[in-house]
Amino acid sequence: MTATPLRVGLIGYGLAGSVFHAPLIAATEGLALDTVVTSHPERQQQARAEFPDVRIAATAEELLDRADELDLIVVASPNKTHVPLATAALKAGLPVVVDKPVAGTAAEARELAALAEERGLLLSVFQNRRWDNDFLTLRRLLADGELGDAWRFESRFERWRPQLKGGWRESGDPAEIGGLLYDLGSHVVDQALVLFGPVTEVYAESDVRRPGAEADDDTFIALTHASGVRSHLYVSATTAQLGPRFRVLGSRAGYVKYGLDPQEAALREGSRPGTTADWGAEDESLWGRIGSGESPLTGGGTPVPTLPGDYPAYYAAVAAALRGAGPNPVTALEAAAALDVLEAARRSARDKVTVTL
Repeated sequence: MTATPLRVGLIGYGLAGSVFHAPLIAATEGLALDTVVTSHPERQQQARAEFPDVRIAATAEELLDRADELDLIVVASPNKTHVPLATAALKAGLPVVVDKPVAGTAAEARELAALAEERGLLLSVFQNRRWDNDFLTLRRLLADGELGDAWRFESRFERWRPQLKGGWRESGDPAEIGGLLYDLGSHVVDQALVLFGPVTEVYAESDVRRPGAEADDDTFIALTHASGVRSHLYVSATTAQLGPRFRVLGSRAGYVKYGLDPQEAALREGSRPGTTADWGAEDESLWGRIGSGESPLTGGGTPVPTLPGDYPAYYAAVAAALRGAGPNPVTALEAAAALDVLEAARRSARDKVTVTL
């Protein structure tokens, strides 16, 4: 018989909650989206329209008052609320998924991890970009030895957004944990650590380019890994000409891939996992190329079929972990290691120094 679905309470129904978490939770076998927490009337209406059976709560306190009716809490609210809400949920006896960044500091992330361990509860961090199509493809190429020994990893998460949108993500208030270093930087640093392991040195350059901007909107991070690999990571909202998403150079060959994984765009447009057979697949024209000695833009190298992206795999792994059938897909301690790097990058950019970890 199929096990009763685990009931999920989702805190926050902005971009993260409505575009990523709610659709992925609803599409995961073994999970049921029970309650959405938002005080915004339009977002309440949106949640009811998209998920007719969902319950609505105006506050997290209202949700946690009936913790015994739930099996998992997902925190998808603004960054500054991640630690207090995750703490409250764990103290209420509930496993927790927290959107990235899990905290503003590595110390806070480790305190959360210790609390979860003390309570015997799952604490997982939503690092969905581990299931991007290009990242999955690159992991396979590295595992198969197609590049030889990896020497340099270039990763770009660049956008052209010359006009400010406003809101907490662009706030200069340190309490908001805004800016691209902690937003997109959480993704590119996590990917670099997964691929190439711990970091020994961090150097960063961080700028505020757009008129009226308060938080960093153009940041570069250089990492030296203990393995000897060097990672060059770019996150920007001010890039008029976008570079390759990945450029990875090894002793045997290099891999270059342009374009973003299509899953976010599909979710924004209302597509849902499980409703199409080709979820996460991209057109052959966007495949990366592997080769040596010439540019892929002039026909060099061989096209590499891109593996389908698989965001649904994250919540499937969470469901399995909650039932004791698999590991936590992204631990808080892994997220803390990434925050060590982000904190070092912030110090490096501020003090114009290379930071040793």
